[in-house]
Amino acid sequence: MLTEKDDTVSVASDLALLGLMQLVSPALPIGAFAWSQGLESAFELGWVSNEDELGAWLEGVLDDGLTHAELAVIARMVPAWRQGDGAVIAEWDGWLAACRETRELAEEDRQLGASLLRLMTSLDMAPAAEMLPDNAGYVTLFSAMAASRGVGTHAAMLGFAWAWLENQLAVACKALPLGHSAAQRLIERLRPALVAAVTRAEALEDDQLGPALPGLALASAQHETQYSRLFRS
Repeated sequence: MLTEKDDTVSVASDLALLGLMQLVSPALPIGAFAWSQGLESAFELGWVSNEDELGAWLEGVLDDGLTHAELAVIARMVPAWRQGDGAVIAEWDGWLAACRETRELAEEDRQLGASLLRLMTSLDMAPAAEMLPDNAGYVTLFSAMAASRGVGTHAAMLGFAWAWLENQLAVACKALPLGHSAAQRLIERLRPALVAAVTRAEALEDDQLGPALPGLALASAQHETQYSRLFRS
């Protein structure tokens, strides 16, 4: 028989799960659908032209990018938000901003962060002003909302990786084009990779962090002058 304490824990866990689902939903009104993170340019340049090439591109970005940057930073930021450690939050927000190698990638991070902050403010969930870095990036606000919803650090990392994958596949369905069945095949292919990436990111020391994505940086830089574009990055 469940005790009152067990029932309270269960409700809190369910609310945290629903909060994570809200945070990673494509319906979250922050405009993530408008950004491709250089993927549209990779299509235009002919670097990615089919399902297999897209899978290889996404695996590379996940292994050499998210694992050593966004996911590892979330592993540090979610506990920092819980502990009210503004110095740690500011340090990693600045570090991640310095990793954005092009204007469009930097703008995406700042604008998604600003949009998420506006949403959190409208939900009476905005972090205390003294805790929030100026022009805080998306990962910083994502971590703040995950912490405020009671989402565990591991679950927040998985959720961020999942939202990234879904957004990238949505870009491909519009611009490659990629059929929806192919997108589902890629989800099946990459689901284990998301789990492995989170596990690796959790084990990284600070001096092991840093993305290595020269191809993505070049594609993003090319996108700034691309003649015809569907996306803002």
